[in-house]
Amino acid sequence: MTSYLPQNEGILQYALLLASIASIGNSVQSYLTTSYTRRVYSAPETTVTPLHSRTFGTYTAVVSIIRLYAAYNITDPLLYQLALWTYVVALGHFYSEWLIFKTARWGEGLAGPLVVSVGSLTWMVLQWGHYIR
Repeated sequence: MTSYLPQNEGILQYALLLASIASIGNSVQSYLTTSYTRRVYSAPETTVTPLHSRTFGTYTAVVSIIRLYAAYNITDPLLYQLALWTYVVALGHFYSEWLIFKTARWGEGLAGPLVVSVGSLTWMVLQWGHYIR
Protein backbone atom coordinates (compact mmCIF):
# COMPACT_ATOMS: atom_id res chain seq x y z
CA MET A 1 0.00 0.00 0.00
CA THR A 2 2.83 2.42 0.83
CA SER A 3 4.14 2.01 -2.71
CA TYR A 4 1.26 4.26 -3.83
CA LEU A 5 2.40 7.10 -1.56
CA PRO A 6 4.99 9.73 -2.53
CA GLN A 7 8.49 8.31 -1.97
CA ASN A 8 10.67 11.32 -1.12
CA GLU A 9 11.86 12.29 2.36
CA GLY A 10 9.86 14.72 4.46
CA ILE A 11 6.17 15.18 5.10
CA LEU A 12 5.27 18.15 2.90
CA GLN A 13 4.53 15.80 0.03
CA TYR A 14 1.97 13.99 2.18
CA ALA A 15 0.35 17.30 3.12
CA LEU A 16 0.06 18.14 -0.59
CA LEU A 17 -1.42 14.71 -1.24
CA LEU A 18 -3.94 15.15 1.57
CA ALA A 19 -4.85 18.65 0.34
CA SER A 20 -5.30 17.26 -3.15
CA ILE A 21 -7.59 14.45 -2.01
CA ALA A 22 -9.65 16.85 0.13
CA SER A 23 -9.90 19.26 -2.79
CA ILE A 24 -11.21 16.54 -5.09
CA GLY A 25 -13.91 15.88 -2.47
CA ASN A 26 -14.74 19.59 -2.41
CA SER A 27 -14.92 19.63 -6.20
CA VAL A 28 -17.39 16.77 -6.28
CA GLN A 29 -19.44 18.42 -3.56
CA SER A 30 -19.47 21.70 -5.52
CA TYR A 31 -21.01 19.87 -8.48
CA LEU A 32 -23.66 18.19 -6.35
CA THR A 33 -24.76 21.07 -4.10
CA THR A 34 -24.18 24.75 -3.43
CA SER A 35 -24.13 24.30 0.36
CA TYR A 36 -20.34 24.22 0.79
CA THR A 37 -19.78 27.14 -1.56
CA ARG A 38 -22.47 29.12 0.28
CA ARG A 39 -20.58 28.56 3.55
CA VAL A 40 -17.51 30.26 2.07
CA TYR A 41 -19.36 33.08 0.29
CA SER A 42 -21.73 33.82 3.15
CA ALA A 43 -22.26 37.58 3.06
CA PRO A 44 -25.99 38.33 3.30
CA GLU A 45 -26.26 39.98 -0.12
CA THR A 46 -24.25 37.25 -1.88
CA THR A 47 -26.12 34.79 -4.09
CA VAL A 48 -24.38 31.51 -4.86
CA THR A 49 -25.79 29.90 -7.97
CA PRO A 50 -25.25 26.33 -9.13
CA LEU A 51 -23.10 27.74 -11.96
CA HIS A 52 -20.92 29.59 -9.46
CA SER A 53 -20.58 26.45 -7.37
CA ARG A 54 -19.60 24.31 -10.36
CA THR A 55 -17.08 26.93 -11.54
CA PHE A 56 -15.54 26.91 -8.07
CA GLY A 57 -15.50 23.09 -8.22
CA THR A 58 -13.74 23.12 -11.58
CA TYR A 59 -11.08 25.54 -10.35
CA THR A 60 -10.61 23.40 -7.24
CA ALA A 61 -10.20 20.26 -9.38
CA VAL A 62 -7.47 21.90 -11.48
CA VAL A 63 -5.65 23.06 -8.34
CA SER A 64 -6.00 19.58 -6.89
CA ILE A 65 -4.36 18.00 -9.93
CA ILE A 66 -1.43 20.42 -9.74
CA ARG A 67 -0.93 19.66 -6.03
CA LEU A 68 -1.20 15.93 -6.69
CA TYR A 69 1.53 16.08 -9.33
CA ALA A 70 3.68 18.18 -6.99
CA ALA A 71 3.20 15.67 -4.16
CA TYR A 72 4.62 12.87 -6.29
CA ASN A 73 7.31 15.04 -7.90
CA ILE A 74 8.20 17.33 -5.01
CA THR A 75 11.81 17.78 -6.12
CA ASP A 76 10.77 19.12 -9.53
CA PRO A 77 11.22 22.92 -9.30
CA LEU A 78 8.49 23.67 -11.85
CA LEU A 79 5.85 21.53 -10.14
CA TYR A 80 6.88 22.86 -6.74
CA GLN A 81 6.46 26.42 -7.99
CA LEU A 82 3.11 25.65 -9.61
CA ALA A 83 1.82 24.12 -6.38
CA LEU A 84 3.12 27.10 -4.42
CA TRP A 85 1.34 29.47 -6.81
CA THR A 86 -1.95 27.60 -6.31
CA TYR A 87 -1.79 28.68 -2.67
CA VAL A 88 -0.87 32.26 -3.60
CA VAL A 89 -3.86 32.48 -5.94
CA ALA A 90 -6.19 30.87 -3.39
CA LEU A 91 -4.99 33.21 -0.68
CA GLY A 92 -5.45 36.25 -2.91
CA HIS A 93 -8.88 35.08 -3.96
CA PHE A 94 -10.22 34.38 -0.48
CA TYR A 95 -8.74 37.57 1.01
CA SER A 96 -10.14 39.70 -1.81
CA GLU A 97 -13.59 38.13 -1.55
CA TRP A 98 -13.53 38.80 2.19
CA LEU A 99 -11.88 42.23 2.41
CA ILE A 100 -12.48 43.87 -0.99
CA PHE A 101 -15.60 42.41 -2.61
CA LYS A 102 -17.32 41.58 0.71
CA THR A 103 -18.87 38.34 -0.61
CA ALA A 104 -17.31 36.26 2.17
CA ARG A 105 -17.55 36.73 5.91
CA TRP A 106 -15.18 35.48 8.58
CA GLY A 107 -16.43 32.14 9.85
CA GLU A 108 -15.87 28.43 9.50
CA GLY A 109 -16.43 28.46 5.73
CA LEU A 110 -13.70 31.04 5.16
CA ALA A 111 -11.35 30.18 8.03
CA GLY A 112 -10.49 26.73 6.68
CA PRO A 113 -9.36 27.83 3.22
CA LEU A 114 -7.43 30.80 4.63
CA VAL A 115 -5.64 28.74 7.29
CA VAL A 116 -4.74 26.04 4.76
CA SER A 117 -3.56 28.62 2.20
CA VAL A 118 -1.42 30.60 4.65
CA GLY A 119 -0.04 27.49 6.36
CA SER A 120 0.75 25.63 3.16
CA LEU A 121 2.25 28.66 1.45
CA THR A 122 4.48 29.37 4.46
CA TRP A 123 5.50 25.73 4.75
CA MET A 124 6.36 25.47 1.06
CA VAL A 125 8.44 28.64 1.10
CA LEU A 126 10.32 27.49 4.21
CA GLN A 127 10.96 24.02 2.78
CA TRP A 128 12.06 25.16 -0.68
CA GLY A 129 15.75 24.41 -0.02
CA HIS A 130 15.00 20.97 1.39
CA TYR A 131 13.21 19.74 -1.74
CA ILE A 132 14.65 21.94 -4.49
CA ARG A 133 18.42 21.82 -4.92
